[in-house]
Amino acid sequence: MLNIDDVIIKFDQSLRTLFSEARSARPLPDAGLPDVMLDEHDKKLAAALMRVNHSGEICAQALYQGQALTASDPVVQDELQKAAKEEAEHLAWTSRRVRELGGHTSLLNPLWYVNSLAIGALAGLLGDKWNLGFVAETERQVGAHLQGHLEMLPQQDIKSRTIVRQMLVDEARHGDMAVQLGGMELPLPVKLAMQISAKVMTRTAYWV
Repeated sequence: MLNIDDVIIKFDQSLRTLFSEARSARPLPDAGLPDVMLDEHDKKLAAALMRVNHSGEICAQALYQGQALTASDPVVQDELQKAAKEEAEHLAWTSRRVRELGGHTSLLNPLWYVNSLAIGALAGLLGDKWNLGFVAETERQVGAHLQGHLEMLPQQDIKSRTIVRQMLVDEARHGDMAVQLGGMELPLPVKLAMQISAKVMTRTAYWV
């Protein structure tokens, strides 16, 4: 059951996610790699794609925080919080790379955050098996999204591509964790609704 301390902690996490500089406990995936000069078109493309990925990590933070808040099993809560810490590292990596490319993060990140937090909390209220099933499906869709970005990113942008590859590895591990803990397969209409919601976010964040 929720208590005032949980609410205060989540509110603090929300402010940190949206307005503080995220930090990475692990070494940066692109550390030591050369920052190859990109022409203006490729630079703008890479910045826009990494902005989308940054917004995706804002959503991931909110989803995991909401799901951990309403999960009933302490083991599930702990695993969700661990995954959220890795997603925070993704947030740091993508934020840094967007700036290096001369871009900006999405102006609509607070909207993405609030929406995802509510969805995550609702998933948790449905029960741990559905909650974990939502994690597994989310990570599956995120993996497909990141794979698509690898195909779109300029081949010479090895820094962005290396970051995205490591994110793919982490997301796959989060999805596997959810399945191993008993996540249920989501109904097809729910999967389709998730895909539509993700497309709205990614297409908007690409420009704004």
